[in-house]
Amino acid sequence: MTAAQTPTAGEKVVAVIVTRHRDALLRESLRSVAGQSRPVDTVVVVDNGASPDTAAVVAQCAVPTVYLASHANLGGAGGFALGLLTALAQGADWVWCADDDGRPDGPDVLGTLLEEAGRRGLSEVSPAVVDETDPGRLAFPLRRGVRWRSAVADFGPDAFLPSYASLFNGALFRADAFRAIGVPDLRLFIRGDETEIHRRLTRSGLRFGTTMRVRYLHPQGGDEFLPILGGRLSAQYPSDEVKRFYVYRNRGYLMAQPGMRWLFPLELVRFGYFFLSRGDVRGLRNWLALTRAGRRERFTLPRGGR
Repeated sequence: MTAAQTPTAGEKVVAVIVTRHRDALLRESLRSVAGQSRPVDTVVVVDNGASPDTAAVVAQCAVPTVYLASHANLGGAGGFALGLLTALAQGADWVWCADDDGRPDGPDVLGTLLEEAGRRGLSEVSPAVVDETDPGRLAFPLRRGVRWRSAVADFGPDAFLPSYASLFNGALFRADAFRAIGVPDLRLFIRGDETEIHRRLTRSGLRFGTTMRVRYLHPQGGDEFLPILGGRLSAQYPSDEVKRFYVYRNRGYLMAQPGMRWLFPLELVRFGYFFLSRGDVRGLRNWLALTRAGRRERFTLPRGGR
């Protein structure tokens, strides 16, 4: 995108939300998305649970909606792939990725994102993703240089972070960007799909980043990153076994892709130290097996299925 491609009032903005059995959260998300001062033109909701209750929530939305009931759980990756392709088929000029457990913080988030994208010539722009219970804290830790940052106050209120985005929480894409980067990979199901799209964005040469001018509220996600070596490094360890399966397997796949291969030696040291310092030899073996499966593109299901 170039600076000449400034958003206009006549351009169509389609929001995409992926949900599964979280109707109360979805209702709040839809209310916030529909209440923007620069209104969205259409909301596409992908329901991975194909629930009549969810359909009823969507039907109450104050803006036009497209409800897609999936009778198979496509996960976040497949759900967003279906929703994004639907948005493109609807003639979207811009696609705003939302979530059922997050929401824009205030009515001016979309308008500000469009303004930032036009002023800076961006193909993608994200808001600051903050903890819904403590908006002064980032929902996901952010590394700047050799230090991890977790406080919004670590950045100026008008700061712009080039080439960084926490996808898909509130991320606004120019529709043409998907012709360059594609849509999420269904095989990743959950976890890692956002990192894969970030990798593609980086390699595409498109301009993107995060503005601290607006925020997107989201449950805290940094708690599963456990500090090691006095906080200079961290290791991701979700408390749920199924989540660990997808995180480690999908991360193995990602580290075999162009642009991320340099991470693998670091991860060997990081997770080797993490598990052995806990005396968890079994955990290390499991991490190695899942990482190897991902690198070999063995996208099998965890025990018990999805």
